Amino acid sequence: MYHLEVCNISKRFEPGDHPAVQDASFRVERGEIFGLLGPSGCGKTTALRIIAGFERPDAGDIVLDRKVVNSMPPEKRKVGFVFQDYALFPNRSVAGNVSFALHSLPRAARRTRTEELLEMVGLLRERDRMPDELSGGQQQRVALARALAAEPEIILMDEPFSNLDAALRDVTRRDVRSLLKRAGVSAVLVTHDQEEALSFCDTIGVMQKGAIEQIGTPEEIYMRPQTAFVAQFLGRANLLRGVGSGEHAETELGSIPIIPYAEGPVLVSLRPEHLALSKNGAGNAVIVSREFRGHDLTYRVRVGERDYLAHTDYVYDFTPGDTVTLVAREPGVVLRETGLCRRASYDRTSIRGWSELSQPAHSPLTESSPVGREASGS
Repeated sequence: MYHLEVCNISKRFEPGDHPAVQDASFRVERGEIFGLLGPSGCGKTTALRIIAGFERPDAGDIVLDRKVVNSMPPEKRKVGFVFQDYALFPNRSVAGNVSFALHSLPRAARRTRTEELLEMVGLLRERDRMPDELSGGQQQRVALARALAAEPEIILMDEPFSNLDAALRDVTRRDVRSLLKRAGVSAVLVTHDQEEALSFCDTIGVMQKGAIEQIGTPEEIYMRPQTAFVAQFLGRANLLRGVGSGEHAETELGSIPIIPYAEGPVLVSLRPEHLALSKNGAGNAVIVSREFRGHDLTYRVRVGERDYLAHTDYVYDFTPGDTVTLVAREPGVVLRETGLCRRASYDRTSIRGWSELSQPAHSPLTESSPVGREASGS
């Protein structure tokens, strides 16, 4: 049984405007962390506010434990909300912030439950400190403890880590994910950060212009994107045109394997780590630039008039101007384009090297999508 079902919700704030959310649907299982990922203005926060009851949908339903809650006020939905700025009371201590959500309990029970929650988030020693005496990560955990105090059915989190610096963000993400899993609480995270969604969420829905383009596990979304937007928003991607003939496509890089099978004109995505460079053969490409990243290298490689990105490990040492051979070492992913080609369903048994392809991806680079567009061959 699904814990939360978002069924074809739409929301338009002004007549004539493009919908902030358009026919969006997804499901969250009990104990699952679901991520809504997309650029600013794509509608993900509006969708979260509709789930919480802060906004009413123009169409569609919000179903919690098989009950439609569209007309139910926020305080009756048993939904916890963690805001981007944490929204802690500055004049209340850490314990006071958490106990505020327990006002219906007797004083002794309130104190006991507050201490239990603070111990769970590792802040029992800080119970008497004020919010401005805490680090950003500690404030985040106080906000989570306060949200959990009301024993919500589900926790909604709106860009909860965006105000933290990079090092603290990583630690806090791990801590919060561990806390949610330990508490067995379902959660929906809204974020524009690709790395955050990939590392924090069990399932991801990628949004653009109010619509959800693809839903899947982090590995599925990254390794098998269905559209050019998803391919480029989730890390870097090389896009190239070709002509499919079953399990292969003829492209600028030669004949490459593709998934799923397709016939006719195709648009294919190849991750930079799925391209190999060598000095064997006559060479079909020229190194344009080299970026050293410690444990790996990123090369911009020109084939004809187009540039591609290729990631290699640190042992490769090509320099700009070198002539190299650029080949695909994994199948390219055929992207969905209306009217472009006949695209088959994925067939795991018929793809050579599928077992390797379906393994979790190496940590993708998290540069924003404009970099991916520069690298595309489209």
